Amino acid sequence: MVLDTARRVLTIEADAVRELADRLDGSFEEAVKLMLACRGRIVLTGLGKSGLICQKIAATLSSTGMPSLFMHPAEALHGDLGMVASGDLVLALSNSGETEEIVKLLELIRRLGAKIIALSGDPESTLARNADAHIHVGVSKEACSLDLVPTASTTAALAMGDALAIACYEQRGFTERDFARFHPGGRLGRRLIRVSDLMHRDDGIPRVDAGQSIPDTLRIMDKYKLGMVCITGDGGNLRGILTDGDLRRLLLKDGQLLKGTAGDVMVPEPVTIRPEALATEALRSMEQKRITSLPVVDTDGRLAGVIQIHDLWRTQLF
Repeated sequence: MVLDTARRVLTIEADAVRELADRLDGSFEEAVKLMLACRGRIVLTGLGKSGLICQKIAATLSSTGMPSLFMHPAEALHGDLGMVASGDLVLALSNSGETEEIVKLLELIRRLGAKIIALSGDPESTLARNADAHIHVGVSKEACSLDLVPTASTTAALAMGDALAIACYEQRGFTERDFARFHPGGRLGRRLIRVSDLMHRDDGIPRVDAGQSIPDTLRIMDKYKLGMVCITGDGGNLRGILTDGDLRRLLLKDGQLLKGTAGDVMVPEPVTIRPEALATEALRSMEQKRITSLPVVDTDGRLAGVIQIHDLWRTQLF
């Protein structure tokens, strides 16, 4: 019995979302155009359960780079309307399209110079008729047995909000790097950190010319304390690397190598990584190759930086 109820609810709500997909038309495209053209903020407003859905849509929009906030319609009528400014866009949600507090706001919002997108279940409602764009999010029935509790209707509205947010960010060319910028503290954001965000660069790179003596090379390695040094040639191109481990093995094999140069003992064609690669890719490469540092090179093979495994551990990538 309980499982039957759950299956009925999930089926009705899934059907409601599928109906939205079949109903999409130019009004959705118009709403996306208005959102992309907005140079202010997107202000979402709705009462009751619709207000809760608005808060989630505002959070999704903000997390994808579109500044958004929630404005309670009743509070807006008593001072909070100051949240809206000329150039903003108001996205109003009301299943009936006749919510008293929302309807009272329409003319006030117009006077402030803001555009209005309406999400409602009635294309002929007051809200729909007074909006710059209207998206029909009505459902044939709610998921409760009384057909009263907002269930399928709130699910449909939430799904449409997600559709608007994703359509906008794809049109704007939103990237993984943008996502990481707006999620710096979360695990998802950390997974999208780039090598260029963490690497040692410029004066922080241990490097020597191929002709540098071994003692001088050791002094550079000791100064930077990254356990390695990069050997570069003309134009800053990476020629090879030398690590603490390489030196130990070479000295045990032939103590006379101290009289040579960095170019004589370097490891040529080392494993490298590009600055735009994900930090997780650098970590995976180090673990697979059992190494602790990677030179970072640009498309022309020039040394751009060095990333060390401890830099990655500090980001808690795993």
